Amino acid sequence: MDQHLLREMSISRRHSACLMLVIAAFIAGPLAAKNVQDESSALFDGGKILRLKIEITPEEVTRIKADNRPYVRCTVIENDKVTYNNVGVKLKGAAGSFREFDDRPALTLNSDKFSKKQSFHGLDKFHLNNSVQDESYLNELICAEIFRTAGYPAPRVTHARVWLNGRDVGLYVLKEGFDSKFLKRHFPRHDGNLYDGGFVQDIDASLEKDEGKGSDDRADLYALALAARDPDPEKRWALVNEYVDIDTFVTFMALERMTCHWDGYSMNMNNYRVYFDPARGGKVVFLPHGMDQMFGDPGMGLFDQQNPLISSVVLQSNEGWKAYRKRVHDLLPIFSPADRWLSRVDDVAKRLQPVIKEISEEAAKSYLERIKELKEHIAQRADNLKEQDQQSDPEFLAFDDKGIAGLTDWYTASESDGVKHEEVDLPGNKKGYSIDAGTNGQCVASWRRKVLLGPGVYQLNARCQTKGVVPLDSNDNSAAGIRVSHSERNSKLLGTATSTLLAFGFKVVEDRREVELVLELKARRGKVIFEADTLVLVCRTKGRAK
Repeated sequence: MDQHLLREMSISRRHSACLMLVIAAFIAGPLAAKNVQDESSALFDGGKILRLKIEITPEEVTRIKADNRPYVRCTVIENDKVTYNNVGVKLKGAAGSFREFDDRPALTLNSDKFSKKQSFHGLDKFHLNNSVQDESYLNELICAEIFRTAGYPAPRVTHARVWLNGRDVGLYVLKEGFDSKFLKRHFPRHDGNLYDGGFVQDIDASLEKDEGKGSDDRADLYALALAARDPDPEKRWALVNEYVDIDTFVTFMALERMTCHWDGYSMNMNNYRVYFDPARGGKVVFLPHGMDQMFGDPGMGLFDQQNPLISSVVLQSNEGWKAYRKRVHDLLPIFSPADRWLSRVDDVAKRLQPVIKEISEEAAKSYLERIKELKEHIAQRADNLKEQDQQSDPEFLAFDDKGIAGLTDWYTASESDGVKHEEVDLPGNKKGYSIDAGTNGQCVASWRRKVLLGPGVYQLNARCQTKGVVPLDSNDNSAAGIRVSHSERNSKLLGTATSTLLAFGFKVVEDRREVELVLELKARRGKVIFEADTLVLVCRTKGRAK
């Protein structure tokens, strides 16, 4: 290759690396992840795939099968050379990734649980993830590197081939745990309270405290949840700013969404940690976790509003919205062009391919397809992010001079099998949205429509007809009716009824809130038709809110 071209390519790579450093420092500021080199660095930077044999005595196997959450003792043999005795081990994972002991379980290991001061390559706690939801074995590694490129703390990742009591359980993702050593790598002080977000829980749940010298009464979490639920939006925003490092949170939320982390905090109240950082006056920093299902939907929206408490507070405030929107724009150079991540995928996949081939020739062939799919999704996401960044802000629902907005483009939702949704013809050349409960005896189904609203008083109106609607057993709220998502109906229709007007009033106090309108049927059997031309939202606020 031409020497001049090689020199230009080298300069380009250096410029790209410098750009990433500038972006990370600008975005994360004092949170920017430190480039700490210690005993554990060689494990994650060296690229070697460890061979780990985990031995558990019959007595301890009985214990772990009876209750898989407490630690039991095990022996870990690394590369048939180094032995670690009295290592703590327990099963990990939730819906989707959890596997029983006799299957291919995901494991958490703690090197000093029963043998103080023992460490595994400088780590106290680490995870062996079975990657059953990520056949590329690379989502966690790539996305953690994306977070750290943005200057945001995220666990380091490598790989290991694992045997469990002599049974070959295959290739695993080895990931460092959230503990005091992790905190020490990323924060000036590492003695604050660290909580595990658990399974689909928000910060108002009784989260498990993993680390910290603070009180065990969860008073810090309760205070944060109370602030996020304050009914006055201006006071709420001010209070949450006292408890949360908002600048870092918008980076966290942007990165979760840009990597399509649908199962993270900002989308699903799942897979996260919260750290009350003493160096920031006890302010909360959210940490990413469980990034094994990423880039699955390259077109995932960046700007739709979600339900988690802190995400809602930020996105429902004009100030928070603008900060989030700007952060997405600032982070875009990390994702696009996607070349650096496509190259990184190739590099790690090349390292893993021989190990997978040892396990199975068929698995090795399939693995190449999974890598191809991952690269396609990363490239598609990079293009999509550029498109979304250039789009205008979502528009508020428009009302006419009488304060009325017609509602079309409803979509279906159902929690039950056998339910039938239809758009039907009605007399007078009119249309209707129909829900038929079917014959299963259990119908929870609806037509829904999301609208973006500003502060105001609103009323959802709809006329509907019912035929033979029978309520669910022991459910006072079952019937046909209308409401707003996350609220209870104030009226309902049972039995058979001709065209009946229903109304549901509600108030929006935030600067901006995405509201989901619901036309629903909860019944054992029966049918409801909502008359399309009567579906309107009325703004009763003088000045029409927005």
